[in-house]
Amino acid sequence: MKSDKQLYDNYLKKLKKERKIVLTWQVIILAVFFVLWEVASRFYWIDPLLFSSPTKVSISVVERFSNGSMFTHLSVTLFETILGFIIGTIGGVVLATLLWSFTRFSKVMDPYLVVLNAMPKVALGPIIIVALGPGYMAIIMMGFLVSVIITTLTVYSAFNEVDPNYSKVLKSFGATRWQCFKEAVFPATMPTMISTLKVNVGLSWVGVIVGEYLVSKQGLGYLIIYGFQVFDFTLVMSSLVMIAILAAIMYKLVEKLESWLIKHTV
Repeated sequence: MKSDKQLYDNYLKKLKKERKIVLTWQVIILAVFFVLWEVASRFYWIDPLLFSSPTKVSISVVERFSNGSMFTHLSVTLFETILGFIIGTIGGVVLATLLWSFTRFSKVMDPYLVVLNAMPKVALGPIIIVALGPGYMAIIMMGFLVSVIITTLTVYSAFNEVDPNYSKVLKSFGATRWQCFKEAVFPATMPTMISTLKVNVGLSWVGVIVGEYLVSKQGLGYLIIYGFQVFDFTLVMSSLVMIAILAAIMYKLVEKLESWLIKHTV
């Protein structure tokens, strides 16, 4: 019979092996994609003017990093995305908490939340720009609006799905509604809130890039629009590749945060 320590060590080895296999396949798929893209462009299976190629994109990115322009655009977009991500996530959790705390308020707001969730947030872009001006605030607000409603609905639904017996036990000891929320409901929905962070990474990028399409004079969204205007599709593809890389890094950081939060709070 194997000891508990041996079983645990074997489990860790299997887990590490599985992670290596997954990472290997991820790298292979990415490499195959870029190779096929390069080959398709060189042999004119796709239009090289429209779709460019990894070689041209790499040269364009290196040149723009060399002259410092890419750093400026990256920093602007990252600042707007991270701020929109943080504000949207916190705002959604706070609003969900208010909806759970005040039953009448949740009943009043329910149809409005449904309508706001169904409404395309991009359509509000021109109104936001007119209201807040053509600056950072309008773009950050776009990132906020895209993520806050879905966060609110997801977290509020998780609050309502918590086993009511937890609250009943606490109430039997004289706990208030707020104490029930603090000690039982909120901790029980922590995994859902953490998972929402991953969703909000993509949503925040969508909101910010759309905002930059409409109003910005800096940022990766601006580079995409400018590339279309001057028919520099290599610049467009370079900006898209940079967005993909930054979004992937941000997603991995959120995964690290998720692991840390689960370890220390759940």
